[in-house]
Amino acid sequence: MKFAIPLAEGKLTAHFGHCQEFALVDVEDNAIKNKETLVPPPHEPGVLPRWLKEQGANVIIAGGMGARALDLFTQNNIKVIVGASALTPEELVQQYLDNSLQTGANVCDH
Repeated sequence: MKFAIPLAEGKLTAHFGHCQEFALVDVEDNAIKNKETLVPPPHEPGVLPRWLKEQGANVIIAGGMGARALDLFTQNNIKVIVGASALTPEELVQQYLDNSLQTGANVCDH
């Protein structure tokens, strides 16, 4: 399983489409095995869902996301969790694995 998390200054950012970088976190046997940080391509409608699918992402943890991006991820069988707090990628993934991830409203600034 691979998680993708939009980052600003090392923590989750609510600005999904305009983030500085993404953390890609690999999980095997319910444990974090690897994390890499990648700079996404320039933001244009539809680019990030396709790019994250190419990176092998299965789950997106985000603060907020527009309806079009949500639909595109759903069409690509990528699970999206919105309303997460500004924590580190490791904290967010571990909370997901422990079933303790706290989420709220879709924080989308669109």
